Amino acid sequence: MILRQRAAALLFCLYSSLLILLSAAQKPSHSLTSFDNLPARLVFFDDTESVIYFDSVLGNVHVSQDEGKTWSLADGIPRQEALMFIEHPFNRNSAFVLTEGKRHYRTNDRGKTWRPFEMPVKPSLISKPLSFHAKDPDYILYQGTVCERSGWSIMCYDETYYTKEAFGDDPRLLFKDSSRCQFAHSSLAFKHEAHNDLIYCVGFDGGDHSLSSSKLFSSTDFFMTEKKTEDLGIGRDARGVFAFTIVAKFAVVALKDVSPHSNGELHLYVTVDTKSWAKAQFPHASSAQLKENAYTIVESTTHSLGVDVVLGDLGAVGTLFVSNSNGTYFVESLKDTNRNEMGYVDYEPIYGVEGVGLANVVSNPEAVEGRHSSKQLKSLITYDEGRHWSSLRAPSADVDGKRFPCNTADAEDCSLHLYSVTSPHNFGRIFSSPAPGLIMGVGSVGEGLAPYESCDLFLSTDAGINWKMVRKDAHMYEFGDSGSILVAINDEEVTDELSYSLNLGKTWDTYKLPVRVRAKALVTLPDSTSQKFLLSAQVPRQDQSNDIGRYVIIYLDFADTRTRKCEESDFEKWYARAGNSDSECLMGHKQWYKRRKPDANCYVGQKFNDPEEHEDNCDCTDLDFECDFNYVRNNGKCEPVGPEPIPAGVCTGTPDQKYMGSSGWRKIPGNTCEGGKEKDKKVEKDCSKAQPPEGQVVHQIFEFPSTVVQQAYFRDSKTILVRLDDGSIWQSSNEGYTWNQIQPDERFVAFYHHPYSNDRAYLLTSNNYIYTTTDFGRLWTKIPTPNPPNTFRAQVLRFQPKSDHLIWIGNENCDGGSLSECHAKASYSRDNGKNWTPIESYVVNCAWAADTKLEADPTEILCESYSIKRGSQNMLSSENKLELIEGKEYYKKKKKLFDEVVGFAKFSEFLVVAEMLPSRQFLDLQVSLDGVNFAAGMFPPGMKPDSHAYTVLESSTNSLFLHKTMSEAPFPFWGNILKSNSNGTYFILSAENVNRDDRGYVDFEKVIGLDGIALINVVANPLEATLTGKKALKTKITHNDGSTWKNLSPPQSDSLGNPYPCDTTNCNLHIHGYTERIDPRATYSSPSVPGLIMAVGNVGEELISYTASDTFLSRDGGFSWEEVHKDAHLWEFGDSGSLLVMANDEEPTDHILFSTDQGSTWREYTFSTEKVRVRVIVTVPSDTSRRFILFGEYPGHRSRAVAVHIDFSALVNRQCVLDLDHPANDDFELWSPSEERNERCLFGRQTLYHRRIRDAQCYVGEVRKIETEVKNNCTCTDVDFECEFNYVRNEGGECVLYEGLQPLDNDPDAQCATGEDYWYERTAYRKIPYSSCEGGDRKDRGKSHPCPGFGGHSALFWWFIILIPFAFTGLVALWYYRRSGLARGNIRLPTDGRSMYHSDSGIMATLASVPWFLIGVGGIAYEWVVSQFENMSGSYRARRGYRNVPVDEDAQILRFHDEEQN
Repeated sequence: MILRQRAAALLFCLYSSLLILLSAAQKPSHSLTSFDNLPARLVFFDDTESVIYFDSVLGNVHVSQDEGKTWSLADGIPRQEALMFIEHPFNRNSAFVLTEGKRHYRTNDRGKTWRPFEMPVKPSLISKPLSFHAKDPDYILYQGTVCERSGWSIMCYDETYYTKEAFGDDPRLLFKDSSRCQFAHSSLAFKHEAHNDLIYCVGFDGGDHSLSSSKLFSSTDFFMTEKKTEDLGIGRDARGVFAFTIVAKFAVVALKDVSPHSNGELHLYVTVDTKSWAKAQFPHASSAQLKENAYTIVESTTHSLGVDVVLGDLGAVGTLFVSNSNGTYFVESLKDTNRNEMGYVDYEPIYGVEGVGLANVVSNPEAVEGRHSSKQLKSLITYDEGRHWSSLRAPSADVDGKRFPCNTADAEDCSLHLYSVTSPHNFGRIFSSPAPGLIMGVGSVGEGLAPYESCDLFLSTDAGINWKMVRKDAHMYEFGDSGSILVAINDEEVTDELSYSLNLGKTWDTYKLPVRVRAKALVTLPDSTSQKFLLSAQVPRQDQSNDIGRYVIIYLDFADTRTRKCEESDFEKWYARAGNSDSECLMGHKQWYKRRKPDANCYVGQKFNDPEEHEDNCDCTDLDFECDFNYVRNNGKCEPVGPEPIPAGVCTGTPDQKYMGSSGWRKIPGNTCEGGKEKDKKVEKDCSKAQPPEGQVVHQIFEFPSTVVQQAYFRDSKTILVRLDDGSIWQSSNEGYTWNQIQPDERFVAFYHHPYSNDRAYLLTSNNYIYTTTDFGRLWTKIPTPNPPNTFRAQVLRFQPKSDHLIWIGNENCDGGSLSECHAKASYSRDNGKNWTPIESYVVNCAWAADTKLEADPTEILCESYSIKRGSQNMLSSENKLELIEGKEYYKKKKKLFDEVVGFAKFSEFLVVAEMLPSRQFLDLQVSLDGVNFAAGMFPPGMKPDSHAYTVLESSTNSLFLHKTMSEAPFPFWGNILKSNSNGTYFILSAENVNRDDRGYVDFEKVIGLDGIALINVVANPLEATLTGKKALKTKITHNDGSTWKNLSPPQSDSLGNPYPCDTTNCNLHIHGYTERIDPRATYSSPSVPGLIMAVGNVGEELISYTASDTFLSRDGGFSWEEVHKDAHLWEFGDSGSLLVMANDEEPTDHILFSTDQGSTWREYTFSTEKVRVRVIVTVPSDTSRRFILFGEYPGHRSRAVAVHIDFSALVNRQCVLDLDHPANDDFELWSPSEERNERCLFGRQTLYHRRIRDAQCYVGEVRKIETEVKNNCTCTDVDFECEFNYVRNEGGECVLYEGLQPLDNDPDAQCATGEDYWYERTAYRKIPYSSCEGGDRKDRGKSHPCPGFGGHSALFWWFIILIPFAFTGLVALWYYRRSGLARGNIRLPTDGRSMYHSDSGIMATLASVPWFLIGVGGIAYEWVVSQFENMSGSYRARRGYRNVPVDEDAQILRFHDEEQN
């Protein structure tokens, strides 16, 4: 018995000891190390236990070889010299420490030892001065800065050096004047077959450091003998390169448009193979313009590229666009994305789970942009790479089981919202890690995101489908042991414990820390496979001791918490996106991982092994295909852009021959689907559908069911819309090759193209809805409108350069039998018609004040409406005045500008208002340049505008042209053209008796592409016409913007070589003008070929009838003419003027005439066996295409229209060559309008234009327009001046004062305000505003007088005033430059890694554009002061883009602060 008792006691003791041991085994262990400062970088060498702690304050590097348990200073690096730590992304044993000098350090054994190396120059102060080669790790590029003093200024520029032995050899100079160099093989994801040594460099050409000289260069021999300029597919215009980077499988170049008339837009060019570059095409072409500091390339997948674009004024709200598989075509993915001032975007793809990403949007963007309200953020999730977004499903209860105060079943008003990239509270990725499917985040449940201090910790174990709250209060968190360990610590206050879970968050334990701390960072190995963690923290002052300093690293070891390693039975298959049937298959496969079961009591122990991804292929569906090359998507179909190119010999000309061609679809590259749909299967086609052999012209004929009443192309597109008389609208996405009807069940009353956004159009119905597109008609969306379109002849839609801003004018109370209150009502939208807000009722016209050149407040709306707002608008009394109201802040702050007006209009930079004077006998013309301040127009005697008696013509040359009607009904109409000064206030007589019709249209037309040249028809017999009603018209031309007019010189002979019967001095060329034109867009000239003009007219003493006229052409801007064909013809320009097409305009025809030598010779092409009455010939608006459409009808079927598509693409296969270095050997000429005439200059300058040589046998193609070249400014002559106000030219051409009038008073203040030393008395002349002539005979200057003020100071005075501040700001500039690293564009890149603690930090994946800086006298200081001032300025910033300066990646991005908690 005693033995049994002793045995039992022994067993009990053993059992108790085992329990104690087991209990002890369940707790982690720790060690603590103190440091002087918080780490700027805490970096693990990849797949090793070696860690770097970089103290940027003291410049010290600490090393640990046991995952942070013990630390020591780096052996071989002097103390307090480290400036930057850079790990090698492709060699886990290698890293580099750069100093402020030329001596730096490297390690090849994970920080155990360090060896010095010397460089010729100091490192550039940018985030990544080193660039690495993915295949040859010893290949490294080093970017350094050289500064040279020149007098008072310091000029700094960058140089790039290279090493082939990881700085074990002597570095060699690669490229001078470089802003960035990078190996083409610098990313494992960027897969291509380029030369192993291919390097790209953004650098300057020819020693010029301006942005216009910045290009992308490449070399395969380290620029020793080869230096190739990458033309990006646009030739020599590939300059203004702003940035270059490689993102995933894409190489991206940011290029700024530096052309003279550019608005500074940026363009992205993308390549996936290093061979061919393509421009990234964005929808919302003008609203999504890329601007400096206004775009971010976000973290992208191998399938698509993501770009977030700022569309607002403040830069606080963006729009996310995602690309197709080759990165060239973008679609809008998510609107109103949240951004911060540094360009970071709240968007992060979930690691390892294809297609899943989290983003935050601003739910009140209008209030943020308009009233500077605080942002209200909402979180969204996508499971299909941004095609669709949804709210995060909130848990039904909190961690204590209590229900949330809102209804979580209603995702719109009650969902989960999480803090994201713009508010980081830890290093590394925000939400996820390599642990498959696990996501954690700090957030709140409700309508929007709560303040951080009011948030809690949430966890999802299925990649964001379901969530639960796991900890109260905001916590810092980390994943370990492939997700089997979750660690969290309070991030709101000082604490002495942390929480951890070993079963995927089901239950949590706490661990007591050795000291109270304020957590700063919580990290582990980058691949989250370790059971060790590092906590960086700050210790409150009262808890510090000799052993515990102010800043500590606490090493946490969870290896003893579990004793058994997991076996196969402890794992389960976890499918990504499971439960989302619409996105479970992505890129043709289902994705799954092997993951530890939540309740398995074991550790994974696969240290340094990333989770293995598995794929199960799916059946192919529509989502797995995209349009093949040479096809475009249109309403879900892939349509050919033209005849399909086929190999030679496939089609031999045999009748009815077939070939196997593309279906229009191809499987998306990288897609792995199998079986299912075979949309890419070849199909049999007629050889007539294939591209013909060289030299042939082809055509297609399409018959419409009704006549054409409206047709127009999208600008910069091959898509055209046609509206028929029966209300149907048809669309062709390939220049008329094929057609399809849009919404066959609808009937439309009109359509509008957005004048500022090339890809937008609006189809109007007679109901309360319209259809709109934002992608050139690929997709049409039905959106509601406040009311039906108005029937009061007001323009229904008004637009603004901000493409989402619309004004709608519709009918109100006009339905039903009673129309007693029927009127027009205006509403506005700031989201492209999704929501509408009323503006005003009883309106005649409402418009945005702002325009592309009219720099008004973008929130300002102008409305012309009746003062008494009741009754039927059609029956209002004449005593009910039309007022003009200005409404700022979207019409919230209203101000009456004029008591009574008859209309207003915008022309270029002018806003013109016709004010009715109180006497109601005359109009006053009020002109504004800003939409706020107006000045009355001053007119010559007898020419003050009266009611309905003037037409505003145009204003492209800094002057406003008006036509004042001088004749009275019932007689024929004609009048005088008046021209203003540069601010539109003083008008002078330009031309008399200019013809107009009864609609108010005037025979006045500017020549496109050549400023200041215009054509008019004048009534030569005004007295006789008053009696007979028949006008005798003569044509005149001006080459100095209306200052003087001359007759058109007739050709010597006609097109048959016969002399004209008219040979007197009154015998001139006369042409039919604007008033007779059926299609006002059929202009004399083309924007694509300067100087080329075509017209229908006759040689004689006056203009004869249209049907008796012939067709003429001028190649020199109207100085000389030639007859090209008998009879009147319609014409159109193609291929930048190298192709001209004509069709008879007098009778039906079965052929067209075309010329490839600008009218020297003509050939016929028969397009039909039945004659067609051609009404109009159209091509793309830029006139750069070789495809044309003839619209007309068969004479026997006038109720049905026909469209004839004629394709000249195969006529010539050789593309023209432009070689500026060897101009004698290319296909272009430099032409000037001054050639072959007495006047050598136009507008005071001799301008040269590139255009194709007349007889060159080649095609120009769709390339960027070559810029004009101003050879030199000329001395001023008589043609640079016009008559001053109240003066008129006499018969001798001199300016004389009107009888009985006085000249304007002298205005010394205006002249001296521009900084001139002298002012001049007025004369009878004024300089033409558009002229740039210099010196010569200044007929506009009378006696000179010195300007009062500073002009009298001595040279010594100015020496002290100017040079001393310059010296000071030069010093400030140098200091700021060295501190900030802003001498070039900093680039922030996406990364394949996950943590800021290792290669290519992933806290934000972005390429943010940054302004260029050139260090000179005060350069940097000035830019910095300006940017700071703008940040402090008021709310209205529409006239200047915001600027930002990205934080250096090596800076403390987390904004660590010293905290002295109790």
